[in-house]
Amino acid sequence: MLGTVVNKLRSYRKYQETYRELSRLTSRELADLGISRSEISSVARKASV
Repeated sequence: MLGTVVNKLRSYRKYQETYRELSRLTSRELADLGISRSEISSVARKASV
């Protein structure tokens, strides 16, 4: 059970880190990666799994 909580916490931290990094990019840089600003949350969620 503790392992599950730890894994969820790690996952959430990875989500936050990815979201923060992508949010710092310009729209042009995001477009170069094939990501629109509205997709940042979704991309960060997928990266945290």
